[in-house]
Amino acid sequence: MLDFLSNITWWGWILIVLVLVAIRDVFIQKAHTISHNFPIVGHLRYMLEKIGPELRQYLVANNREELPFNRIERGWIYASAKKENNYEGFGTDRDIYEHHHIFINNAMMPYQIDEKHPNSIDKTFLPCAKVMGAYHKRKKPFRPASVINVSAMSFGSLSAKAVESLNKGVKIAGAYHNTGEGGLSPYHSNGGDVIFHFGTGYFGVRAKDGGFSMEKLIALVEANPFIRAIEIKLSQGAKPGKGGVLPGAKITKELANIRGVEIGKDVLSPPNHKAFSNVPEMVDFIEKIAEATGLPVGIKAAIGKLEQWEELADIMVKTGKGPDFITVDGGEGGTGAAPPSFADHVSLPWVYGFSDLYKLFQKKGLSERIVFIGSGKLGFPAKAAMAFAMGADCINVAREAMMSIGCIQAQICHTNRCPSGVATQSKWLQNGIDPTLKSERLAQYFKTFRKEFIEITHAAGYEHPCQFKMSDVEINVDDHNLSKELNKTYMYEKTPVPFTSMQDLKDCLYLGGNFTKNKSQIS
Repeated sequence: MLDFLSNITWWGWILIVLVLVAIRDVFIQKAHTISHNFPIVGHLRYMLEKIGPELRQYLVANNREELPFNRIERGWIYASAKKENNYEGFGTDRDIYEHHHIFINNAMMPYQIDEKHPNSIDKTFLPCAKVMGAYHKRKKPFRPASVINVSAMSFGSLSAKAVESLNKGVKIAGAYHNTGEGGLSPYHSNGGDVIFHFGTGYFGVRAKDGGFSMEKLIALVEANPFIRAIEIKLSQGAKPGKGGVLPGAKITKELANIRGVEIGKDVLSPPNHKAFSNVPEMVDFIEKIAEATGLPVGIKAAIGKLEQWEELADIMVKTGKGPDFITVDGGEGGTGAAPPSFADHVSLPWVYGFSDLYKLFQKKGLSERIVFIGSGKLGFPAKAAMAFAMGADCINVAREAMMSIGCIQAQICHTNRCPSGVATQSKWLQNGIDPTLKSERLAQYFKTFRKEFIEITHAAGYEHPCQFKMSDVEINVDDHNLSKELNKTYMYEKTPVPFTSMQDLKDCLYLGGNFTKNKSQIS
């Protein structure tokens, strides 16, 4: 037998393997019809299907064709993060007559700054024009030192090295880092400003019964003075109104300690909060947290029906209480894994949801007291200009931040097989991330974004993007390729944001980021 086997040629072994595969396809496996009906050859179909996204991404799709981020958008982020040439030559390759294309109306004479202006000294200095918690006189108000910040992404969804890179990056850039609902991890504690975020699972501030623990929140805030605000998640763009399950198999000792759950036991995040069941109770909950911690407190939600939002606005008018900031998440979805039925169809896209909500609060006279934060593919200067013209005061970015530290849009975040090590708990895949290098890239992306955003602002004749008006931005709105100003498209005028000068923002006592002098004054 050994002599017989040794005399078989290499192509003979190939034939034997193919015969065995054919026997398996026809007589043994029952799951795949194609393999049964077309043995051996049918496997090519599954192979091509598996690598189809990569083929389309790198070989088939044009520069502007892919979703959620096309090649030009990803290329701009990568080049900006690496401080490489992010320009394009020979004119735009975009169809400037396409639906929802943005046009920013430039001034005849751009805004001129002198040599002592903060932006002459630092071309990337661009803080928020509003102070979180100022209206409600919170004990520890907070002015974000950057108009672009890292959105809510949990440790557990992202890898340890990815979270560490983001946090070190926001420290360099003077931005803030939203923890996501997975709790405050050691990887969030590298010096950057942090907004502590929790949802219905109350991870990190979870009582034994799965409810909210005020004692744990107070202890967390006192032990971590870099927490500058608290955000309560009502819903998210990827899956508004849907809960989730964290499988016990994913809960390591480290995750259990951070999230306050049991090792190896499934954890349910229900659609609803236990701490409140209606709008008045939510307002009371917000006020209790603000009083106990002294920090500004806000809410995050994707927008759909407006009845309960109107109820919230009425309570705020009547009582003077309520959230200090509202983060509006777009129904475009984000880093959260979700069924296509939710990601594709539940809640409004950012421009529709935000305009509906802003108009409602504006009619009640509340738009000046709230810091509005936009989240939903806004991490590009022109889109940010549109958002600010509509009333946003800051933007949060998630996927754009991931790309700046190496994400390649493989779109397999939910499989734990992220090839770039960003959205996986695999130690091997994480080892490809160097937090020292990647933090510099996140910071450089933010700085490049702010620099170009400031330049667009100056081109429009303004000193700060909070001064953008609805009429400063036009958008293609119908099939006849007609453009309209935002105020005519969304049928409202943005409330003017009080603003004196960029220097006054720099001198603000409550400015976050790396302005240690100011921090020492309020500590």
